[in-house]
Amino acid sequence: MEHRHANYDTLVLGAGAAGMMCAAHAGARGGRVLVIDHAKAAGEKIRISGGGRCNFTNMYAGHENFIGQNKHFHKSALSRYTQWDFLDLVQKHGIAWHEKTLGQLFCDQSAKQIVAMLCDEMARTGAHLSVDTSIIEITHTDGRFHATLEVSGKRKTVTARHMVVATGAKSIPKMGATGVAYQIAAQFGMGVTDTRAGLVPFTFPEGRFVPLAGLALPVRATAGGVSFDENMLFTHRGLSGPAMLQISSYWREGEEIEINLLPAADPFEILRAKRQEQGRKNLSTELASLLPAKLAEDLSKSWTLKGNLADQSDAALRALSERLTGLRLTPSGTEGYRTAEVTVGGVDTDGLSSTSMMSKTVDGLYFIGESVDVTGWLGGYNFQWAWSSGVAAGKDIAARSP
Repeated sequence: MEHRHANYDTLVLGAGAAGMMCAAHAGARGGRVLVIDHAKAAGEKIRISGGGRCNFTNMYAGHENFIGQNKHFHKSALSRYTQWDFLDLVQKHGIAWHEKTLGQLFCDQSAKQIVAMLCDEMARTGAHLSVDTSIIEITHTDGRFHATLEVSGKRKTVTARHMVVATGAKSIPKMGATGVAYQIAAQFGMGVTDTRAGLVPFTFPEGRFVPLAGLALPVRATAGGVSFDENMLFTHRGLSGPAMLQISSYWREGEEIEINLLPAADPFEILRAKRQEQGRKNLSTELASLLPAKLAEDLSKSWTLKGNLADQSDAALRALSERLTGLRLTPSGTEGYRTAEVTVGGVDTDGLSSTSMMSKTVDGLYFIGESVDVTGWLGGYNFQWAWSSGVAAGKDIAARSP
């Protein structure tokens, strides 16, 4: 790690989406900025995201697509740096993009283009980047932060007037994710809300869905009073797919989830009409005309469906319809941080300014991105929070620079 000086205006912990975005703005007025990361390269989580294409934002990103204890905290940053602002930056750098389902925007070529763009933006304002760098200790005295760092087995202390914590959260530990942001928050007397894995598949008792593994279908999934209409995927371990990932952020251990297997149809009316026309047909066979054959067979066995359509009363058909549109299941858990795309919870926003992301009690200390108790839906929303919160902190730092 070569530095012209060990004294900086701003030290950014974490060279991920939020950290690099912040650094690009923090040095806009000539302030000296150092960004460090324990990984061997910047933007590693960006690089693997979206199947290597990076779902970098969402056309429909708004405050209602985020959760946290304070439902209003994220509004300020999101409204001042929107998805359209980030898209302008992407286009300025000549990165081709396309829209997938539900407003999700992806790179045509590679997520590496987003990493390169952020590195270019940092270089433009003179920010220094130091990778393969670990934090040993952080202190705060005389209005400056003092960080002892280790690079290639050697220790060095740098100081800075501002420190930005952009180290992410606990999701995907194989990428080196840790809860260090929470440790720093606690060190400086800031609160941290309960955390749990979000945007993560559900697990069920072993073997429950093995016969259906690989099967996907559109459903309406509900947990915590919130519903999503997207695809559900059966796996060897349980249930996944966008619908399950979305509701996992709202689910609490021990609670039920509700699944409408036929969100676009009224199975009662369909089955009643078929009873009139083809009453001699087997009920299980007719269920297979509404659902994938394997799923229909599985449900017929577990629900012990018998007889022909003609044998079914209106009450029986209505009861079956209610099971199909309101299937209630209790997951045994989730796959946890190992596969979670985000961490729900984090640094308590009550202790942060919503306009600057700075601590209300420690001058010059900022928390941004996933480290904060703001969690977006699946589909580019969490990247948008990284961009918006990073810009909010970066601009505030630039404005404070001499």
